[in-house]
Amino acid sequence: MAFEIQSSPLNDEQRTRISQLLSELDSNQLHWLSGYLAGYLVSGAAATGASPAITTDTAAAYQLTILVGTQTGNAEGVAEQMAARAAEKGIPAKVIDLADYKPKQLKQEQYLAIVTSTHGEGEPPDNALDFHEFLLGRKAPKVPDLRYSVLSLGDSSYEFFCQTGKEFDERLAELGASPLAERVDCDVDYEDLAEQWIERVLEQVAASAGASGTTVHAGPAVAPTASVYGRKNPFRATILTNQMLNGRDSDKEVRHIEFSLEGSGLQYKPGDSLAVCPENPPALVQELITALGFEAGAPVEVSDETISLSDALSCHREITLLTPPLMKQWADLAGDDELRALVDKSDELRAWTAGRDLLDLVRQWPLPELEPQQLVNLLRPLPPRLYSISSSQAAEEDEVHITVATVRYTSHDREREGVASTWLADRLEEGAEVPVYIDPNKNFALPEDDSLPIIMIGPGTGVAPFRAFMQEREERDASGDNWLLFGDRRFRSDFLYQAEWLKWRRDGLLTRLDVAFSRDQKEKRYVQHCLQEQAAEVWDWLERGAFLYVCGDADRMAPDVHQALVGIVSEQGGKTTEQAEEYLRQLNRDKRYQRDVY
Repeated sequence: MAFEIQSSPLNDEQRTRISQLLSELDSNQLHWLSGYLAGYLVSGAAATGASPAITTDTAAAYQLTILVGTQTGNAEGVAEQMAARAAEKGIPAKVIDLADYKPKQLKQEQYLAIVTSTHGEGEPPDNALDFHEFLLGRKAPKVPDLRYSVLSLGDSSYEFFCQTGKEFDERLAELGASPLAERVDCDVDYEDLAEQWIERVLEQVAASAGASGTTVHAGPAVAPTASVYGRKNPFRATILTNQMLNGRDSDKEVRHIEFSLEGSGLQYKPGDSLAVCPENPPALVQELITALGFEAGAPVEVSDETISLSDALSCHREITLLTPPLMKQWADLAGDDELRALVDKSDELRAWTAGRDLLDLVRQWPLPELEPQQLVNLLRPLPPRLYSISSSQAAEEDEVHITVATVRYTSHDREREGVASTWLADRLEEGAEVPVYIDPNKNFALPEDDSLPIIMIGPGTGVAPFRAFMQEREERDASGDNWLLFGDRRFRSDFLYQAEWLKWRRDGLLTRLDVAFSRDQKEKRYVQHCLQEQAAEVWDWLERGAFLYVCGDADRMAPDVHQALVGIVSEQGGKTTEQAEEYLRQLNRDKRYQRDVY
């Protein structure tokens, strides 16, 4: 079908000529043209009527393709930042979700940047599964003319830190590609490293353009269109409501917390997360300082600012999680053979660090010569905690809601607590201010077509984004069917947002509601059992075009649900297990199978 240019500032003759040209171009040529026009606009040639500075023979060499592999949206944010910087420098660039990238295009690329996260235990994010399989497989072509670079986003507390980025980098090198810049592996504090990587890669692209005789013009800076508040400058949101959701007999503690965003300009969509910048437990901070023999008021530098050691450990440094890099540095300073041997054995190290924190390390292997500034330099920044937003801005306007499970447990003869969850539950009352920002997630979003049905699988606090989905669908008068599968421990005390779900069910907005409460009967019952019991109905909804969403625990729930879905597709669709897996993979490609798991 030819693309029809409708409302535009072009005259009839121009519209006809452009329509004719577009109809003659293939997808590769269209991709090139989009980048060419981007460079043409930022160069100023469009405004002056001058000829563009890129010739037809060499223009393709100056198209930077930025591929994104992301589970939560951070990689996409970096990619968009890179594209904006490229535009400022007059370098045509395009950002492509790896789920939408055609692998055969790889042979045509000359400049490639990959920004990718790693999911779970070293697995590629859902949207990068096909590309990962292709690149690491036998069908991947030799690409001697390709210049590339990889930025990996990860969390050093995981064993397979930045594994997907490492595999992309190593494989592209094996295929003959040469680096524009060395791969950069980023921990949770990725912003500065990402900015430096972006500049290095773009400098190399610009240098190559100059070496080939093509002028790269610096364009105007891109004006920010979003709120001024973000990760580096969080908004101090006032707590409006902080209430318990569980009944008195529950052995869980889940809280519904509402914040005011008034005056912030922050915008969010259902599926996005609220990033909360927490503070460490005061008692743990004090115990740590005492164990180290330091003074709480000792001055230290953090981000070029002098503050007290107590403030640094409370608000700026992670002290409740022991990462492999920290353990290695500590072993080097301690010079202890036992600790060095532990660090060298990943399985034993992972077992020892599980459920332990910095205070345990200090007590087990003290460093008598350690100075306060040294300690601060050893520790990584305290990362924000991300919570799925449980409200729709269309319904709540200047408010944002989250659903928080308070974490408390005993490990190695000490009481432990979740950093952000207990901070919110125990130490912050209504009226308190909390630094927050919005963390967008385009990979967990409602279908644009409101007539399409959706299936929402969210046990425990995994139900949070689905409350937002329902509020949004209600505001939009969406006609599509809605099905929730919810699970928790007990019906009487743990049915989160029960009154709202039942109201939506009575009103007809919630078409189906299936629940599984694991402790209400002798045999455990979970959401995957609901799926299996309703296998025919699940298949019917999928065949009608339903979007399928899973939110919650990544270790057990998400794999169990996936296996249940494989069984349903195989049984109801008359497919082999391999065909059923491919069916679900296609749903993922079509963005109809979306997961927000943690």
